[in-house]
Amino acid sequence: MKRSELTEFAVEEEGFKLKIRRGANGLPIVSTGRGSSSPFLESGINPPMPLPSAAQNAVPTAGGSNPSQEEAGIAFIKSPMVGTFYRAASPESKPFSDTGTKVTESSLVCIIEAMKIMNEIQAEAKGTILEVLVENGQPVEYGQRLFKIRQG
Repeated sequence: MKRSELTEFAVEEEGFKLKIRRGANGLPIVSTGRGSSSPFLESGINPPMPLPSAAQNAVPTAGGSNPSQEEAGIAFIKSPMVGTFYRAASPESKPFSDTGTKVTESSLVCIIEAMKIMNEIQAEAKGTILEVLVENGQPVEYGQRLFKIRQG
């Protein structure tokens, strides 16, 4: 990673996600999306807690005393990365999803461009889209809410 000046590398295959970043001290930080062990665990380097998946982000918190908490049955599809949000495959194409669209866990809802790579984003929750929270072509941050959905 040092020789190539890479600061982050991610790969995803059949439900398995692996993300490696260089920390401030130059040592690798590893996050996996499955319970498999990392080779860095055996070498004594402690990786951080795994990053939450979009499905975990989409589930609202039950109960609590937070006054800004959303009503029951409402969830959000959040951005799994930093990049540029696109609602369709091209400017001439119709949006992947819009208000009123019914989605399943595997429904493609948008594309986020990161480092010239188009990443297809799936809903990872079942429900109906109530609101699109980001404008087409706008930059998004990791964890930013993209869509508001009614689960079910």
